[in-house]
Amino acid sequence: MEQGADRSYRTELGILDGDIDGLGHVNNVVYVRWIQEAAEAHWRELSGGAPPEGVAWVVLRHEIDYRMPVAPGDRVHALTWVGETSGVRSVRHVLIRNGEGRVVAESRTTWCLVDSVTGQPRRITAEMLAILSR
Repeated sequence: MEQGADRSYRTELGILDGDIDGLGHVNNVVYVRWIQEAAEAHWRELSGGAPPEGVAWVVLRHEIDYRMPVAPGDRVHALTWVGETSGVRSVRHVLIRNGEGRVVAESRTTWCLVDSVTGQPRRITAEMLAILSR
């Protein structure tokens, strides 16, 4: 586990009927949804709501390593934490584990703070950095 994992946030993840692919396990695109859900839940926990008015977070890059499949009926949860943050970018790490605690996937996502009207990048303020560092 990387530095910052000690400040991780845990959220339970659900497997929907449509999440299962032709091989009988959770489709890889579902992991992107889980990563997004974990990030949003953690942000709400840290900030008490949405980003300050006028800004939004957008994904620049997802890196996902799949370790083992998840099948229907499996219990899964995510551990997420904020990593390196500076300028307009913030990195978020997510570990997805099964009910036995085994890592089934891990990700590193680079987010960019943007102006919600123009879509242009915005510097992360000291106030937002303090929120992300909690």
